[in-house]
Amino acid sequence: MHADRDGSAKAGGGRGAAGGRGGSTLLSEAREDAASPYAEGDPILQVRGLAKHYPLTQGILVKRQIGAVKAVDGVDFDLHAGETLGIVGESGCGKSTVARMLVHLEHPTAGAIRYKGEDISRLSGRALKAVRRNIQMVFQDPYTSLNPRMTVGDIIGEPYEIHPEVAPKGSRRQKVQDLLDVVGLNPEYINRYPHQFSGGQRQRIGIARGLALNPEIIVADEPVSALDVSVQAQVVNLLDRLQAEFNLSFVFIAHDLSIVRHISDRVGVMYLGRIVEIGTDAEIYDHPTHPYTQALLSAVPVPDPSAREHRERIILHGDVPSPANIPSGCRFRTRCWKARERCELEVPLLAVPAEFRLSDTPARHDSACHFAEEKRVVPPEGEREDPGPATGERPGEGAPGPEGWEKPGAGEEGAP
Repeated sequence: MHADRDGSAKAGGGRGAAGGRGGSTLLSEAREDAASPYAEGDPILQVRGLAKHYPLTQGILVKRQIGAVKAVDGVDFDLHAGETLGIVGESGCGKSTVARMLVHLEHPTAGAIRYKGEDISRLSGRALKAVRRNIQMVFQDPYTSLNPRMTVGDIIGEPYEIHPEVAPKGSRRQKVQDLLDVVGLNPEYINRYPHQFSGGQRQRIGIARGLALNPEIIVADEPVSALDVSVQAQVVNLLDRLQAEFNLSFVFIAHDLSIVRHISDRVGVMYLGRIVEIGTDAEIYDHPTHPYTQALLSAVPVPDPSAREHRERIILHGDVPSPANIPSGCRFRTRCWKARERCELEVPLLAVPAEFRLSDTPARHDSACHFAEEKRVVPPEGEREDPGPATGERPGEGAPGPEGWEKPGAGEEGAP
């Protein structure tokens, strides 16, 4: 969902902003709150110091807290209108907890979530209900997120029961059929049950439910991780098209770095409850400065054999520390090859590293590392050098040796 690779999405002019709101008559209706007091370019969603700590208690009759699991521990980011922010990281780093707090399924321990300037993290009752209409969620598992006892029409139409002002009872069936058509399903499937659909079709139903109230922001929590590769592409392309048509803003959470790059305007990398690097997709993927981001990128499968030969593989040693016992200073220092005494004593701030502040390069983006350094994990084609034979690989028969060694041709002994 690249609005513009030079950063125009960050300026608020995402690709969907110019794409209008065509398509379904249901979703082309103007939002009631379309007149925003904020100028174009202001973030529609601002997250500051967001934290979620789960207490660890001891005792049966009298429980006392002996610690806390810091699932999320100080997350900051902005989301602009028409933009897609991708969030990646290892399992257990807090991505899904952030998603659930954005839609108020989890209450933050600390921090603020500002929607159009209003802190929604402490709202309740009618005020929270009004905000939830504009911030919807697509869940990870298309099998358990749909009620098996309800028909597709009831599942997609349920938001109208909570917000009857959006669709009077007489028009709800037609609106549900419009939504099914928008996500690429036959409107005649309205009376079928979830078990009658494939995994990809069920995820489309979940997306239709998320679109029912015509939201401005959709939080997609790993929406394609449970699907086959071909179905993943269909769902991602669907989200891409919907954003272009309806100027939606997405928070897209996933493990697959290639999918995140395809769909995102900006990318945030999470580690142990915090974002350690954030920037545009080109900045993160082509000019990473944080060691953890570089290690993640080095693990991504590369389909080009030539690029794969020149890739620097970074192997991290040790396990991810427990969120109940986070290391002092930099939380990545226990697995980082650059760790120094300063990393143990000081917590690095998520900011542009000092060595890049005066430069005008793609490496000039926020990175939480004391010793940030740009590293091209996979060099561009023009900068690749012949690495020579790999260790233990036998040169071709009759070759004069490593200096004059040539790779065996296809079909010859030793050819890959």
